[in-house]
Amino acid sequence: MAEAVADRLPARLRVGVDRRAVAAVAVLALVAVALAVGGWWRARPQSVAAPAPAGQATGVPAPGFATTAGSPAPLSAAGPAPAVGPITVHVAGKVARPGVVVLPPGARVADAVQAAGGALPAADLATLNLARPLADGEQIPVGVPGAPIQVAPTPTGGPTAPGALVDINAATAEQLEQLPGVGPVLARQIIEKRTQLGRFATIDQLRQIRGIGERKYSDLKPKVRV
Repeated sequence: MAEAVADRLPARLRVGVDRRAVAAVAVLALVAVALAVGGWWRARPQSVAAPAPAGQATGVPAPGFATTAGSPAPLSAAGPAPAVGPITVHVAGKVARPGVVVLPPGARVADAVQAAGGALPAADLATLNLARPLADGEQIPVGVPGAPIQVAPTPTGGPTAPGALVDINAATAEQLEQLPGVGPVLARQIIEKRTQLGRFATIDQLRQIRGIGERKYSDLKPKVRV
């Protein structure tokens, strides 16, 4: 029917109708192509960048990494060893300048005697172990008659080796608490008495501490030394 109507139209009008139809078809085709391209573009696979290590976005290296010209290199997990503080000891007896001296870590009895001005000519050093490492807070009696020969103390801070005698002049509260019948309160009293005396000259001085009776003293005596 449409063809019949078109045939009755003048030739000039038929050409205009044909051109409009072709243009409409072309527009529809372009729209279809655009929709197809848009759908393909949205459906295409996309790559996702991996997140940067923490701190790298701000220019600060992530913990455990050292920034170099190349890729980040992991650092060692172990940090630097903590520094050991100075050692303070009391040098008493026959030295030029008796008193308290402060020495670097690893110092020995000979260093303490030298720091106190050196031993006097009449001093007998036979009771001193000059090569013994020092313990913080101890007293060094130089040339004192009856002073015991000193040996290296048990390392402070750690547990006493099984069977080893506890040096009551150098032991920490933790080490004293390993002794039979010694708890935190009694360990503190032993340290306070040691501070009051300067050092224990004999094991018998433990009897002067309240809480150490004859029975407890008999248990402690074979396990300690001065």
